[in-house]
Parts: sequence; C-alpha cells; structure tokens
Amino acid sequence: MKTPHRVVLLAGPSGSGKSYIAQQTGLPVLCLDDFYKNGDDPTLPRQNGQIDWESPGSWDAKAAVEVIDQLARHGRADVPVYAINEDRRVATRRFELTTSPLFVAEGIFAAEIVEECRRRGLLAGAYALRRPRGATFLRRLARDLTQQRKGPQVLLRRGVALLRAEPAVLRRQTGLGAEAARGRDVLRRVAGLLAAGHPPAR
Repeated sequence: MKTPHRVVLLAGPSGSGKSYIAQQTGLPVLCLDDFYKNGDDPTLPRQNGQIDWESPGSWDAKAAVEVIDQLARHGRADVPVYAINEDRRVATRRFELTTSPLFVAEGIFAAEIVEECRRRGLLAGAYALRRPRGATFLRRLARDLTQQRKGPQVLLRRGVALLRAEPAVLRRQTGLGAEAARGRDVLRRVAGLLAAGHPPAR
C-alpha cells in the first residue's frame, strides 16, 4: 500500500554537510543521530576498551526505522532527543510532517537502513554525500569544537582517524544502496522527486 509520505535518506561521512544539505531541501528533517544508544547500553561495540561510536552497532537502527515508518504512514511520531556530550537520550519530542509529501532522514548511519526502508515501501531516494576530505575534516572539527561534543584533544584524534577512514565509509554506504552525490546533486534529485510526485525508489 502506498504511504502518504516517503523518506529521503541522506548519509555521508561525519562533517560532510548532511545537516546543511538536508535543511536546504526545505523538507522536514529527522536527525538520525538522535537514535544513538545510551552510553551505558551493554550492547555498545568497543575498540581497545573504548566505545566505538563510529560503528553502526552504536546506533539503534530498528528504532529509527520504526519512527520513519510511523512518519511515512501517519505523518507524526515521537522521536528521541540525544545529548552527544552526555552520551544519552535526554528527552522526547513530537515530530510532524504536516502536508509535506517527502521528508529527509539524515545521519552517518542512514545507509544502514536503506534496504529495510525500501522493503517497506517507504523510500523515495538514498544518497551519500561526498566532498573533498580536507574540507570535511575542517568542517567536522570546527563543528565539534563549537558544540563542545568532547575535549579538544579527543576531537582532534577522532578527526584524523575519520579523515583516514572516509573512503572506506563512503564505500560501505554506497554498497548498502546509497548513491554517492555532491550536495547540489542531492538538491536537484530531491526537486525531481517532488516534481514527479515522489515515486518509490526501485
């Protein structure tokens, strides 16, 4: 059965501009970072004794898909509010689409749910943002320092590690079904989906 709303999934490396491009579409935006697991969750993956927040296992894919499903079918859902500097969910908020036929769900792990959203008939499109790695590194570091997500030394070490891992991140995301695209291409494709009446992705 066709749902009244469909989702555009927007993935990409950390700091690639997902939030900015999502806002530029003019569509309602669901932040998938709010579906990280709490820092005391025993299922969190670890590397060298530390929580591996870059692993998809640190993220609740099932909860994210269920909220997307509710939004697509009913146009509203209760979504968590996650405080990254506290490593936990701190609240819940009501998210409503009103009359918008499309909405964007953006986050580094968005590609992890491409297949399930397609299977449920919720998907309009899925993209992985790509941009020069140096620009992504600087954008990410400036953002994380401004938001005081972690201490400066932790953020710098993390930034260098992510810089090195970025090609592998994009390969994984495109392998999961997201189309690699620059920001302007994503905006053009979303405009095309709206003009076409948001047909389901094949």
